[in-house]
Amino acid sequence: MDGLLVVDKPSGPTSHDVVARVRRVLRERRIGHTGTLDPMATGVLPLVIGRATRLARFMSASDKIYQATIRFGFATDSADATGRRLGAPFGGPLPTRDVIERALDAFRGTYAQQPPAFSAKKIGGTRSYELARQAARAARALAARPHASEVPGPPGLLSAPPDLPGPPAALPDPVRVTAHAIDVVSCTGDTATLRVHCTAGFYVRSLAHDLGERLGVGAHLTALCRSSAGEFGLEHAITLTALEDDAHGVARAHEALVPLARMLPAFPACLLTLEGMRRAVRGRDLGPADFAEPSGRGPGDRLAGTAHFRLVAPDGALVAVAEVSPTPGLLHPLVVLM
Repeated sequence: MDGLLVVDKPSGPTSHDVVARVRRVLRERRIGHTGTLDPMATGVLPLVIGRATRLARFMSASDKIYQATIRFGFATDSADATGRRLGAPFGGPLPTRDVIERALDAFRGTYAQQPPAFSAKKIGGTRSYELARQAARAARALAARPHASEVPGPPGLLSAPPDLPGPPAALPDPVRVTAHAIDVVSCTGDTATLRVHCTAGFYVRSLAHDLGERLGVGAHLTALCRSSAGEFGLEHAITLTALEDDAHGVARAHEALVPLARMLPAFPACLLTLEGMRRAVRGRDLGPADFAEPSGRGPGDRLAGTAHFRLVAPDGALVAVAEVSPTPGLLHPLVVLM
C-alpha cells in the first residue's frame, strides 16, 4: 500500500498515537505523519504510507490552514487549555473585536515567532518540552508546600498559586514564519475564533500567547482544528472510527488512499520518455531529450523559480521528484520511487 491517507484526527491522541493505530489496522510498518498536531488539536493529519514515506519532507513543508479558538484573560504555561494558569486572571475589560483586529496586524506577514516552551524544538540537544515539564514539576512542588496559598479566580478559571513561575528561562530560538492571512471569524465574551493561513512551522499556540501579551490581558488556545495541509483538506479525510471498523476499515483505507501519482500536485509534472525513465531511476541528470514535451525542449523554460518537479512515466506513474541540477538546463532526480 503506497500513498497518502488523510486522517481526521480527534482530540486526545498524539500524532504518534494515530500513526500507531493506523499501523495496527493496515498491518503496515512504513507509516509516518507529515506535520504534528498537538493532542488537544483536531483535523487534517496526512499520513504517508509505504513508498510515500520518502515524500514526507515535501508534504511537511506545505502551508496549513487552521481554525483556532482563543480565550482571553490569562495565559498558561503551555499556551493552551491543557496547561497551568500563569498568575492571577486579568480583571479589567477584555478587548473588543476591533481591538483584536488591530493587534493581529503585528502577526500578519513574515516575522520571527517564539516557539512555545512545550514544543519539540531542541535547546542544547534537549527537547524544549522536556525542560518545560521539569519546570512544571518544580512549580507543582513549590505549590504543594504547606505555606503556599491558592488564589481563587472567577468560575471556570484554573486555580494557581500567585508565584507560579512561567515557562523556563531557556526557550527555543525564534523562527521565521509567515501568516498569509489571519481573519477574525467571531468574538463572543472572552473568546475569539480565528482562521489562520500560515507556513509550515507556525505555532498557533504561540500566536494565542503573543496576542494576549500584546493586548496586555493574557490569552491561551482552547481549541484548534487544522482544516487543510497543502492541497488536502477535511473533505479528503477519513476518521479513525471508520478506519478501526473491523469489518470495513481496511477497505475504507484503500478507498480513501491518495495514490503516489496524485501526491504533490503543486509540483510541475514533467512527462518522461522511456529512455528518460530509465535514466531517472538510475539517478542520472535529465536533459531535453529525456522528456516527452510537445515543444521538444523539455522543462527548461520552467526551471526558473521552481524548486521541485514531479517526473512522470508514460503510463502516469510517479517515478521521482527532481530538483534543478547544478548543470544549467538539466534536472536531477532527488527522490526515486521506482
